[in-house]
Amino acid sequence: MKKVCIVTTSLGKGGAERSSALLSQMLSNICYDVHILMTKNDIDYEFFGTLFNLEKKYGHNLSNLKKIKILKAYFKEHDFDIIIDNRTRPSFLKEYILYNYVFKAKKKISVVRSYYLANYFPNNIWLAKWLYRSKSVLVPVSKEIGKAIYEKYNLSSWVHIYNPISVDTIINKSNEEIKPKTDFILWYGRIEERVKNLTLLLHAYKMSSLSNRRIKLYIIGEGKDVCLLNERINNLKLSSSVSLLPFTKNPFPYVKRARFTVLTSRYEGFPRVLIESLSCGTPVVSVNCKSGPKEIIKHKENGLLVENNNPEALAAAFNAFINDKTLYNYCKENAKKSVNKFSVNHIAEQWKALLK
Repeated sequence: MKKVCIVTTSLGKGGAERSSALLSQMLSNICYDVHILMTKNDIDYEFFGTLFNLEKKYGHNLSNLKKIKILKAYFKEHDFDIIIDNRTRPSFLKEYILYNYVFKAKKKISVVRSYYLANYFPNNIWLAKWLYRSKSVLVPVSKEIGKAIYEKYNLSSWVHIYNPISVDTIINKSNEEIKPKTDFILWYGRIEERVKNLTLLLHAYKMSSLSNRRIKLYIIGEGKDVCLLNERINNLKLSSSVSLLPFTKNPFPYVKRARFTVLTSRYEGFPRVLIESLSCGTPVVSVNCKSGPKEIIKHKENGLLVENNNPEALAAAFNAFINDKTLYNYCKENAKKSVNKFSVNHIAEQWKALLK
């Protein structure tokens, strides 16, 4: 049985973290000996395999040198066949040390989870090639990210594998009862204005006819910009129409009961919120950011795809889903079947082929 180590920052709150947990389940189910190396003690998602929780075991005040020594001993002890790195990698020097002196395995797989390539590559093309030159395969989570990697860095050793969803698990969790009885649309995720562009969401909602029709906007999540978000809600006089709810491990009852969900990001990788929403039978309205939405949404078939950074176009899409019942019902009817190709079983076969 091959030994695989999934390296992740944590198993809590974010889409990359949820994907790491799902990956551990998929690989365990196809008979890999799965280990997870986690650097931050934050767990929200169910995982399979043996967990090495660095922060829990050694505390959060370790020096970088001490961390390197601990991790080097860990990888030497386990002699992994494959390392799958799910972290962001913005610092060349740190990653060069990890990839060449710490991460010891027969094969290294480096997942790229965002179109913002600076989170994963040094800007210098030569340094990028040097970092990923040895026994390393890049796995972007969308075709568009893969093309960007090739165009900027001329790195051709990559294969895209989409983020998976466990449809049965999501559907089961979506049946949980929730209190709200009002009509609402939903945005959920990490509250970080620089990436998620919640200002666009608020302006589009205010410009639309939804609040006049008593259709609220629910925002579920937490992050560093919660105070900024509350300030903008108040400045736009939307406090009676917009409800900010805290992060929950199970947002799916809200997803299932929403009229539709919304994505307004400046950039993404392969946004889980869209495929999760569709698996609940809830259509989506998304900006056409780089990357992911156009590889998930077929315009006017399972959702609406609009120009990014255009509040008027986004507001018009909101109104269209409320006013055009034929369009809305058609997209809702197509929602679940449109994400079959992202099921855990289908994506697991792609990982199996890559690891072989």
